[in-house]
Amino acid sequence: MSAPWRQRFKITAFVSGGFLSGLLIAGAFDLPAWSSAQQISRAAPAPQQSAQATPAARVSDAPPSGAAGLESLSEAFAAVAEHVKPSVVYIKSEITAHRDSVPAMRIPPGFEPFFRGFPGTPGGPQQRPQFQEASGSGFIVSPDGYILTNAHVVADSKRVTVRLLDRREFTAKVVGTDPTTDVAVLKIDADNLTPAALGNSDSARVGEWVLAVGNPLGDNLTFTVTQGIISAKARSLNLPNRTDRSIQDFIQTDAAINPGNSGGPLVGVRGEVVGINSAIASETGFYSGYGFAIPINLARQVMDQLIHGGKVHRAALGVLVRDATTNDAQYVGLSDVRGVVVQDFTPEGKAAKDAGLEPGDIIIAVNGQPVEYTAQLQQRIAFQKPGETVKITVARKGGVRKTFPVPLQNVPEKTELASANDSNNSSDDNGASAPLATLGVSVAPLDQSTAEQFGLPNDVKGVVVTDVRPGGPSYESIAGPENGGPDIIQSVEGHAVKSPQDLRNALKGDKAGEIVSLRIYNARAKTHRVERIRLGEPGQ
Repeated sequence: MSAPWRQRFKITAFVSGGFLSGLLIAGAFDLPAWSSAQQISRAAPAPQQSAQATPAARVSDAPPSGAAGLESLSEAFAAVAEHVKPSVVYIKSEITAHRDSVPAMRIPPGFEPFFRGFPGTPGGPQQRPQFQEASGSGFIVSPDGYILTNAHVVADSKRVTVRLLDRREFTAKVVGTDPTTDVAVLKIDADNLTPAALGNSDSARVGEWVLAVGNPLGDNLTFTVTQGIISAKARSLNLPNRTDRSIQDFIQTDAAINPGNSGGPLVGVRGEVVGINSAIASETGFYSGYGFAIPINLARQVMDQLIHGGKVHRAALGVLVRDATTNDAQYVGLSDVRGVVVQDFTPEGKAAKDAGLEPGDIIIAVNGQPVEYTAQLQQRIAFQKPGETVKITVARKGGVRKTFPVPLQNVPEKTELASANDSNNSSDDNGASAPLATLGVSVAPLDQSTAEQFGLPNDVKGVVVTDVRPGGPSYESIAGPENGGPDIIQSVEGHAVKSPQDLRNALKGDKAGEIVSLRIYNARAKTHRVERIRLGEPGQ
């Protein structure tokens, strides 16, 4: 075959293949058999219709199957929006304050633009004005006028005004607020109210469609509806004014949420509220794809207590905890990473200690119900009655599993997370730090001057971490003086450590790759904790 004929053959084969591929794709997407332009040019006679046929049965009237699916989804969104919008309210709160200085607010990374300009923040006023006005959202939960919103929407307010979708306005009574969950309940005296249906946030799944309803820019964009999906669950955020009693169990969504949406409902496609819009993570202070909502199951428990008593009473286990890590799970023989690690006992934790709990235990169940993460444990415990006894199941080294009956205590008033001034001073036996390669840290003895500098209790003994090697075994687990410490290592596998040599001796029999359990005290936060570290090679 000559070259020109081979070239023509290739072109013909390519065109034919493309035509056939187009037919296959058109068939797969159920596209119309011809376009409207083809119908005009061909002037084909209209097909005869039998007497039994209905207009809906005609091919020209039936939408493509893909379009029908989109139409159904669009209709579902519209129906949910129409159903829930009468339940949503616009909230204005008026704050009258004395002209005193405003305490500085610590803003976590990524949230600075959202809070910029508020009192106590960079660029904001350094004195409280005589009058402030804030706005947010909320939603009606009962025909007699109870409304759910965020605690920060009505915090310190002297007067709260609620505007309904039909433009009626009412002065609301603040029934109660719970800053630890950022939930508040209001009450208005009104009739013809439409309460929102409350769903089950525990059954809400990642990937499900949701609508966020509220007032994203106050008066400018009231009663706005946006859509997205549930992006994740059980999120924890280091928000301003967080305390050691805060319950962080946010639903993450990419439904557009902006500052004025705070307190509005996050609604599933069944028209049921699954969360209260509460916060955003953004570099600009406006929507950036990361919104967070309080699960409605958590909010419902808080609401019930606020309505019936005006405040929330909580029970406590009496322990400080953190989420388990991969090292923790392997250390106690768990097949997957779950549970929470007991770090230390709180002042009200004597009952838990007497019951048999120990620092380093991983709590995996409460009354037979699995515990996956910290906020879940808090909810299993907090809303029971003080004095009740719960069965706590823990995992320990070597695959040991034990269950202890622990009487619950009453939670005292909230306390702010502790902080202390920075310092880099440390020393060892000879005034120098001693490196420990298997841990990837340098340590020094805890002398009297260091103890006085940080105001350490008399019972805190150990070695001071003076440096943590970047990328080493302890890099993200142990703190030096420049990254949140210094930490003080008190024991290894239950063996007390009082000098760098004690620490070396405690690690002498352990090989690289093995996991060891350390008891640590943080000199800044004034807290004990447990860390599980996978040892590195001595030469690393």
